[in-house]
Amino acid sequence: MRRLLDSLLFVSFLLSAGALTASAQITRHLSVSAGSPEDKALTEINATTDPAQKLALLDKFMADFGQGSLAILGNELYLEIYVEQKNTAKIYEYGDKILAADPDNFDAAFTLTRTAGDAGDTDKMYAYAEKAAQIVQRFKTKPAPAGANPAVWQAQRKNDLEQDSSSIAYIEYEFYNSATQVKDMNQRAELMARYVAAFPDSSYTPEAELLIPVSYQQAQNFPKMVDAAQAILAKDPNNVDVLLLLADFYSDNSQHLDVAETDAKKALDVLASATKPILMSDADWQKQVTLQKGLAWSVQGYVDLSRKLNAPAVTAFQTAAPLLKDNPEMFARNQYRLGFAFVNLKRNSDAVQAFTDAASVDTPYRVPAQQKLEELKKAGAGTGSGTRHAPTKPS
Repeated sequence: MRRLLDSLLFVSFLLSAGALTASAQITRHLSVSAGSPEDKALTEINATTDPAQKLALLDKFMADFGQGSLAILGNELYLEIYVEQKNTAKIYEYGDKILAADPDNFDAAFTLTRTAGDAGDTDKMYAYAEKAAQIVQRFKTKPAPAGANPAVWQAQRKNDLEQDSSSIAYIEYEFYNSATQVKDMNQRAELMARYVAAFPDSSYTPEAELLIPVSYQQAQNFPKMVDAAQAILAKDPNNVDVLLLLADFYSDNSQHLDVAETDAKKALDVLASATKPILMSDADWQKQVTLQKGLAWSVQGYVDLSRKLNAPAVTAFQTAAPLLKDNPEMFARNQYRLGFAFVNLKRNSDAVQAFTDAASVDTPYRVPAQQKLEELKKAGAGTGSGTRHAPTKPS
């Protein structure tokens, strides 16, 4: 970020060049007439190193000249001093004064965001980060000044954004990282929705958007989960993560089985031609695709099982099994459900193997799988007979 002191240096540059017009910046810089009383006062403030003396001179400057744009400049100087002193209360006070008078002052918004983050005041940090994001978005769409060459203006604007890119990236990360640490999943989902609205172009936005339905899912707020997922698919119908999220949810609850099947098959179609993200390693990409394909096949298996189509269910579950090996819980669930499909087909020896697989890893499916093994043992599993009262699928 261009420190607030740079505002003074920029003024000095303008004065030495005899310029009296503002330059295009995300934060608007001010200028004063060379040799004017205001210029002399600013020069004296800038030359003073003692904090108490600097504050006294600044108080006098504000008393003499603190109107309009010079009031903003004075408050920027107060802010710089209090940042150096780490005076959080004063930083908030003067940062808010600057934004009230100059809502597009990115430097002030950045300083407030950083201060609130350092102080652990996350509510303030989120609010200030959103203000900073709004400033950036307004700047990106700001028309060229009257009489300016549009091409020159676009180049200047691009350059200004690049100069502040590290500060923008800091704000994006501070908001996103803090929101991911929130334990209340409903609150985290709401924060991620705010993030997506504030930072539509951030590199974290795709992850933040996905975390909205995922967080609602973890909160068991399923109506909002479905709404958030469908909102993503309305913009990106080929989003594999969301297709599988909805397919798994619907199939798991025996709801909208046609939709679950359609979404699972579409995910497989998309994965067949998907390309690896540039920043992802080949190994990580292969692991992700393998797991997603496994989940899609497992969903298909449970849809078939719910429809009492046991033979196709076995085929789908068996296709999924080796693909899910790296995810113990998904693998155990798949094998547990496969066991029921075998039971329904009176293939109890195969069912024993499936339930044994499900019980072999430490997941929530271990105990119910062990119970099914006991039932099959009592029913004489190896003989080919079926259990009398076995349900058609897991309850």
